[in-house]
Amino acid sequence: MSAHAASTSFEDDARDLHDHGKKVSPGEIAIGVVIGRTSEFFDFFVYAIASVIVFPTLIFPYVDRLQGTIYSFAVFALAFIARPLGSVIFIAVDRLYGRSAKLTIALFLLGTATVAMGFLPGYAQVGNWSVVLLSILRIAQGIALAGAWDGLASLLSLNAPEGRRGWYAMLPQLGAPFGLLVASGLFAFFVATLPAADFIDWGWRYPFFVAFAINVVALFARLRLVVTPEFTTLFESRALQPAPVLDTIRAEGRTIVLGAFAPLASFALFHMVTVFPLSWIVLFTRETPGRFLTIEVIGAAIGLCATLVSGLLADRIGRRTLLGSTAVLIALFAIGAPMLLDGGATGEWVFMIVGFALFGLSFGQSSGSLATSLGKTHRYTGSALTTDLAWLFGAGFAPLAALLLSSKLGLAASGAYLFSGAVCTLIALGVNKELAKRANEG
Repeated sequence: MSAHAASTSFEDDARDLHDHGKKVSPGEIAIGVVIGRTSEFFDFFVYAIASVIVFPTLIFPYVDRLQGTIYSFAVFALAFIARPLGSVIFIAVDRLYGRSAKLTIALFLLGTATVAMGFLPGYAQVGNWSVVLLSILRIAQGIALAGAWDGLASLLSLNAPEGRRGWYAMLPQLGAPFGLLVASGLFAFFVATLPAADFIDWGWRYPFFVAFAINVVALFARLRLVVTPEFTTLFESRALQPAPVLDTIRAEGRTIVLGAFAPLASFALFHMVTVFPLSWIVLFTRETPGRFLTIEVIGAAIGLCATLVSGLLADRIGRRTLLGSTAVLIALFAIGAPMLLDGGATGEWVFMIVGFALFGLSFGQSSGSLATSLGKTHRYTGSALTTDLAWLFGAGFAPLAALLLSSKLGLAASGAYLFSGAVCTLIALGVNKELAKRANEG
């Protein structure tokens, strides 16, 4: 039974509520996509920030702060390891029961796992069970994030006006700076207004509670789009139809791997300007977390503006050209970034401003940069797998690797890690261009 035939009551209700016989504009699609991505990244950053300023004390108090943060980052990586498994599970759900059932289950799982973290008991209450519970909930987040991948960014891109593909491809990426801005702002408020004991006891939990409400809003925004005639048309043409995972890997394995490595510079920088510097400041300086979280709020605003600019540039010079150019700039930034981060207040500001500007320019065009190289039959599933692997390779272990390297070899080692990500992006883009050239010649 196909997902199209298996129309659920959610789809029927959404269609009755929203079907007015009008064509859905790209602007309406953009709003739904941005809301959905913002909810995902808000959940992501709430956990990421807590993994630095809460969990080392709450869950790992039996080791020193550095080791506790390393353990916390190891748990952080579990979600990225679980994402490919989540894609396998939810692609099967999609094929059997439809896109709306998949989204409903995934977003409620994501919201429930995130809210449950807000009720998590500490090591002082339940001992090592707190580590087990945190790990289970983190894995659930990863599985749910894979299921929340909906192909709506493709719907938006394919409905974009002529000559505006880069702009509309950029819009889903706005969810990252929006999510960081809200998450950092909430934590900065509670850190600044509460005594340290109260913050660790109960104050840190409130951002996790907010996540469920945001996920409910995101669910209905996405269901609004899944039932549109435009989505149905693309589904029936196979552009948004899920294909079996093994068939997709056999048919498009090379493109999936190249697509996973193409945005590596952007995804590595993603954590190098968000999660890792916060851990470095907390562990190796006397600076308060609240001050640096405020800097991150400002950095997120800069990243938001740079993401918007990336849409304009991509339509002028091309998405792949922009990705390659920013990878070169990220490589140059990686050389000087350690000195900036370790250069006092002024260095921190320069690090964050330049880092977030480059992050916005690169991340704005990083999603599905090689998706057009995928065949139509396997494009939806191939894009989902590419996204999972890109996050796993480029982001999942970035905070852990950067902190381990920096604590053992000095801060310059984190720059070398970022530099390697930029090199991988340039190699992937070059190999893909050469393969495309050979295919055209053949």
